[in-house]
Amino acid sequence: MSRVANNPIVVPEKVEVTLTEDNVSIKGPLGEMSQDLKGQVEIKKEENTLLFSAKESTKHSIAMSGTIRALVQNMVLGVSVGFEKKLQLIGVGYKAQAQGNKINLELGFSHSIIHALPEGVSAQTPSQTEIILKSSDKQVAVSYTHLRAHETDSYLVCRLLLEKKQTPSPGLQLL
Repeated sequence: MSRVANNPIVVPEKVEVTLTEDNVSIKGPLGEMSQDLKGQVEIKKEENTLLFSAKESTKHSIAMSGTIRALVQNMVLGVSVGFEKKLQLIGVGYKAQAQGNKINLELGFSHSIIHALPEGVSAQTPSQTEIILKSSDKQVAVSYTHLRAHETDSYLVCRLLLEKKQTPSPGLQLL
């Protein structure tokens, strides 16, 4: 059995869980989310806890039970508390300003860069160099920050420089 799937999920009082044979829906104060079940995972609801188990003893079914448990845990946290990702701009003259569902970035170019936020993500800028992204869906908020960080050429240059500075392990020889 998956170690992750062994841990039960405690459902807060303000969150409602609806289980069907092929879907789990979770509704809370910050929204509603649902996840399709692939048929290899069994979910049992006992009072205010959810228990996960694999229907079959195959490796894939056992792995999926842990994956679905992690996704449902993120859904419960998302609709009850929400997720927050804090970003900081580091650079001379770098500025950020939230404007509705867009972020206006000044990153040293001759023009401003305006990024539209995906649906369900809100942004706040408490200072000119701080951005706070909030969402009830962890996958949207976190994947958005990773995609945007990899798009700029300067980030790729920094990443290549960091990879070159790594020292080889003692067992490897450079030719």
